[in-house]
Amino acid sequence: MKIIDKYIVKNFVSTFIFMVLILSSIAIIIDLSQKLARINDSGSTATEALLYFYPFWGIWVVNTFLPIAVFITVIYFTSRLTDLTELVAIQAGGISFYRITKPYIWVSLFLAGSAMLMNNFVLPWANVKKNAYQYEHLLNSTKKEEYYKRQRVGSQISPNEYVFIDSYDRVERLGNSFTYQKFDSVVLKEQIIASAFDWNEEKKAYELRNVYVRQINPDNTEKLEYHPNLTKKLAATPDEILPEGYVAETMNTFELKKFIDSQIQKGSANVNAYQNELNSRLANPFSTIILTILALSLSSQKRRGGIGINLAIGITLAFIYIFFSQITSTFSEKGFVSPLVASWIPNIIFGLLTLVLYIKRARS
Repeated sequence: MKIIDKYIVKNFVSTFIFMVLILSSIAIIIDLSQKLARINDSGSTATEALLYFYPFWGIWVVNTFLPIAVFITVIYFTSRLTDLTELVAIQAGGISFYRITKPYIWVSLFLAGSAMLMNNFVLPWANVKKNAYQYEHLLNSTKKEEYYKRQRVGSQISPNEYVFIDSYDRVERLGNSFTYQKFDSVVLKEQIIASAFDWNEEKKAYELRNVYVRQINPDNTEKLEYHPNLTKKLAATPDEILPEGYVAETMNTFELKKFIDSQIQKGSANVNAYQNELNSRLANPFSTIILTILALSLSSQKRRGGIGINLAIGITLAFIYIFFSQITSTFSEKGFVSPLVASWIPNIIFGLLTLVLYIKRARS
């Protein structure tokens, strides 16, 4: 039996590596051809992009679509074994379908473990590199201006504190039209309005200019003061108030957990998006195992149309899985379902489908 195990593992691994290399190479070539003009206009070159962007972008692509790549890999090579009647011969020799599944599970567990390591530690590091080049060279002039110099802020920095900034420059670390509000329940207690500010990194404070401070006393009387300059320390820095749109994907799991805890304490409205990222780092690798067994169940029986029809079924199911995952993630960000449920619903549904098809196939 060890010979058969080695044979299946060899087919699985070699086909998977070939599939990943081919698909990732095609993806890089297509993406580079579409972005080449923008890369050249930004002052970079195709060589620099291939050195400083696409290796990290490739890690992101492979890791993101790993479960789907494994699914199609198993569909392809198992369908080939079925068409050549090799699986039939193995079962005719007295080896059960349950035993044939064993090497598939070995490889899927190894790939799932590798994906877990990649998701939690390697991919966040790669995303930092990828995003740095992307923001510098791949944004068009309008989006670059918006990203670096026209960032509008409206953020809750604690359960009862809010900050609004009309325009913030990430590079110069200065902003215009600063407003700070502090509430006691729903009653406004303090409001600070400034025409502009600088972020003092050494003092970890906002250096406000042309400042009006309005305070509401317990007896509902108000006090209004004007200051040409005022230093104000708040519970969040500008980078925390205005994190990158993809800030969660650039943190390893330990950093992300701390970041989520801080955002929960501040009452951030984006917590669900960050929790989606955290939960998906476990759910996506687990889906590799589910989709491996599902692919085996679908492709281990002969069908009219052979490999072609199996691949068509596999690709259709893969797109359904991706679409369903995106839908649940969107529902979670909108607050309709919890991030934990949203991350695991696709696995639960496809897991039940896999269980039914696998038992049916094993008994046939």
